[in-house]
Amino acid sequence: MSFGIEGIERWFEDYREGDIHRFGPILVTQEELLSFAARFDPQSIHTDSVKAQAGPFGGLIASGWHSCGLMMNLYARYYLSECSSIASPGIDELRWPTPVRPGDQLSVQVSILEARPSESKPDRGFVRSLIEVLNQKDEIVLSMKAMNMIRRKPTP
Repeated sequence: MSFGIEGIERWFEDYREGDIHRFGPILVTQEELLSFAARFDPQSIHTDSVKAQAGPFGGLIASGWHSCGLMMNLYARYYLSECSSIASPGIDELRWPTPVRPGDQLSVQVSILEARPSESKPDRGFVRSLIEVLNQKDEIVLSMKAMNMIRRKPTP
């Protein structure tokens, strides 16, 4: 089953424990970084290039929440499938180990940690994944573990 292609139908049975999928990149523009920060995370390390230059990161960095949004763009388009993705009950262990900067090219790597059928609802299963967002240097800029509820393939 092909991951990394937008619009492909995938069902619970296509998410196999141990598989690793990578897709992207997506560009981080300074304009989007500043716009997001001004609206949702107005700290000077995200909004003011002069103050950010003198700050702990030596320049502007993206809000971690902006990085999450960029990850979700790729994750929803290329990993989840519109026909089968139900919802997510949550995430664990969200980390931002390396700053995201304007001009970075981000890719998403998803490692399937577990795929198990639901015990109470036979029409679906649960897929637990390690999501890592990598910059153009292959440095991890975001990591988290996510759980998704995915519909099983309908039987004819």
